[in-house]
Amino acid sequence: MGQSPNALVKDRSPDPQAGEPLVVLADVNKHFGELHVLRGIDMRINRGEVVVVIGPSGSGKSTLCRAINRLETIESGSITIDGVPLPTEGRELARLRSEVGMVFQQFNLFAHKTVVENVMLGPIKVRKAQKATAHQQAMELLTRVGVANQADKYPAQLSGGQQQRVAIARALAMRPKIMLFDEPTSALDPEMVNEVLEVMTSLAKDGMTMVVVTHEMGFARRAANRVVFMADGQIVEQNDPDEFFTNPQSDRARDFLSKILTH
Repeated sequence: MGQSPNALVKDRSPDPQAGEPLVVLADVNKHFGELHVLRGIDMRINRGEVVVVIGPSGSGKSTLCRAINRLETIESGSITIDGVPLPTEGRELARLRSEVGMVFQQFNLFAHKTVVENVMLGPIKVRKAQKATAHQQAMELLTRVGVANQADKYPAQLSGGQQQRVAIARALAMRPKIMLFDEPTSALDPEMVNEVLEVMTSLAKDGMTMVVVTHEMGFARRAANRVVFMADGQIVEQNDPDEFFTNPQSDRARDFLSKILTH
């Protein structure tokens, strides 16, 4: 497969299971009414690993992502983060969520606060950071995601791509151990998608542990250590990107790829 030297943004571990696990899901099950949306999910995410979760709509991808920081409760099984079981509620859950950054399809920025205030809010409220320190850190992060020149504007004055980059900076401001991305580009106009994916690729290159639910196959090929393919609430197969995209093992994955890669 002909790829430029820059196409591979990080060294791919030959065995993504070989590192130290940061997140471990064991026999995780979840129903929405009669619908069994997560069926006995076993999965581990190692430190510094970028796991891209793909699959058809309704396969359980977003529910899996949201279960990792308990935005969705699970009925059975266990999820541990850094060796600690997911708390069910209260202060322990709040502390865990502060260590798990989440970027959604919608940007969820506070409309009445400026861009820099949005990024400062978490460190001040949760980490008890001094305002000057939080401001300096926020500006550094806004520079990193390429929107420092928008710091004093309000979210409504920004494009969708700029708002999503602010949302990424806001999540990073909490210095999370892992970043979860739930279809972060699906609400964006096509010309804005790449500016967000470039920021995410840069995070991957810097060694951030990431779980990314996405339809962007180019990002999966370029930035993932491992592609996890889900269908009907189950992990059907997982592999490194080159192997998955060139030689899928399951009929479901072959069918899925034939539909999306030919367009």
